[in-house]
Amino acid sequence: MFWPGTLIGIVAGWALASIPGAMLGGLLGQVLDRRLRRRSWRELLDELRGGARVPEEELLFLLLGRVAKSRGRVQDAHIQQARAEMLRLGLDEAGRLHAIDAFNRGKQGGSRLEEGVQQCRGQRPSVDGLLQACWRMAWAAGAPSAAEKALILRWGEGFGLPRATVLSLAAGAEALRAPPSRAESYRQALRLLGVEDDSPVEEIKRAYRRLISQHHPDKLAGAGEARIAAATEKTREIQQAYALVRERRGFR
Repeated sequence: MFWPGTLIGIVAGWALASIPGAMLGGLLGQVLDRRLRRRSWRELLDELRGGARVPEEELLFLLLGRVAKSRGRVQDAHIQQARAEMLRLGLDEAGRLHAIDAFNRGKQGGSRLEEGVQQCRGQRPSVDGLLQACWRMAWAAGAPSAAEKALILRWGEGFGLPRATVLSLAAGAEALRAPPSRAESYRQALRLLGVEDDSPVEEIKRAYRRLISQHHPDKLAGAGEARIAAATEKTREIQQAYALVRERRGFR
């Protein structure tokens, strides 16, 4: 653990009251360090300035760690899914080490996770990608538990999304568990597009154009790799869903 408060307390205490002051300052500084749980001078400065943004990749793996631990024990399937997310993002060795650290810290939740959720409020399509990854983690070891669903729904609310939208983001994760029937694939496609089986063709086309406009990675020039990868994956899912609905309904 990083101990800046302890060091500062010792120095300040020594300057004020010699050895007794150093001992008292070190003790008080250690209490502060344990509360803040900062890991570097930069994090401490961010804390004193009012808090810096939690990087999106760090937030992603904080969330994934919390989802995995919510079943009580992190299973091998959860570890494999975390590795799959690292591969999807194309993380290098340093990136993987940071992701593993965030995943382990995320198991217990904490203020940094909650701060990250609040900081991302209303930032679509970024939050969609985060929640989709959470659903994939929830499905990694079988059907999501009540605790996993509750967590993801709470985070979705924190991100500013309606409950129905959060649930619709689970469609792709559920599909990964087993090849769905053609009828189920069609139902999942409708949910993803936000339309009904009897929706007018023009309404389906408008829904598709709106989703593509909202999620296309071209709108994220200069954004982080995590956001671009999530937007690319989401766009691919939307295109596949639209192609299936178009084929089923028989329009071009």
